[in-house]
Amino acid sequence: MDIETTAAQGLHVTDDSAGYDAACKRVLSEKAILARIMKSCLEEYKECDVSDIAEKYIEGQPQVSAVPVLPDEDSTVISGMDTEDKSVREGSVTYDIRFRAIAPSSGEQIALIINVEAQNDFYPGYPLIKRGIYYCSRMISSQYGREFTGAHYEKIKKVYSIWICMNPPKVRENTITRYRLVEEHLVGEAKEPVRNYDLLSIVMLCLGGPDGANYDGVLRMLDVLLSNETSEAEKRKILQDDYDIQMTRTMEQEVSVMCNLSKGVMEKGMAKGRAEGMADGILSAIKNLVKNMGVSVEQAMSVLEIPEAEQQKYMDLLERQ
Repeated sequence: MDIETTAAQGLHVTDDSAGYDAACKRVLSEKAILARIMKSCLEEYKECDVSDIAEKYIEGQPQVSAVPVLPDEDSTVISGMDTEDKSVREGSVTYDIRFRAIAPSSGEQIALIINVEAQNDFYPGYPLIKRGIYYCSRMISSQYGREFTGAHYEKIKKVYSIWICMNPPKVRENTITRYRLVEEHLVGEAKEPVRNYDLLSIVMLCLGGPDGANYDGVLRMLDVLLSNETSEAEKRKILQDDYDIQMTRTMEQEVSVMCNLSKGVMEKGMAKGRAEGMADGILSAIKNLVKNMGVSVEQAMSVLEIPEAEQQKYMDLLERQ
């Protein structure tokens, strides 16, 4: 195979992955999908009906967005907020999906700023949770000049960063985990109103499959929606029959694109199995070096020439064993 053919195939794979990712984000931006994620993961909406979340609370409007992202007369896609935060000193951050929602609460309406990310690589060279914290921090700091000015910090809106992880490690499959600020009494029992510090939360939805525990609810819905192993007809039937989600033409088109360009999640099959087998071998080699040679884990990874970007992954795996 010549270099030009190889390069062309590389570009084709990249294009397919980019196309899949774009279609995935557009499907996830549907109000019907977002409403179910919010009901399952955000405490503000646990008691709400999904139709109310979609029609009344997303973007703070009691109706579907007037200007959808895609030209579909039946679409309920979020038009949303600007997905880019710009800072002279910190650079730009581009979010997958970002939108505003109104949280129903006793006596007042509290606005939330919510960011949803679809992540295919659980180990991109850093802990995903730290990226989620950074995104929340940026969404809070960027409110200055938009939501409040001067010293009016009381106007800061709560932010959420929701991560949908399609290929998590086995130990995290079919799990939903939330990270947030909580009050801790070190001396005495002084209490601050929760609304004054509960300003950021990161939620990790780690998908798995029907063979694992907890395969139900929003985890099953998202797995069916994003899986490259489920046909279009199956997706449509499950979403309509089990979740009462009527697929619009936009959703059908994007699901079709996802099924045809599923290169971005192909690793869930053969590649995932090979990677797990390789990871097991590397973990065994690290442990043998530590035990028999008396070196540290870091030194063992250096001897094995494990790339720096992958070392955190093996550190996490070793901690779980």
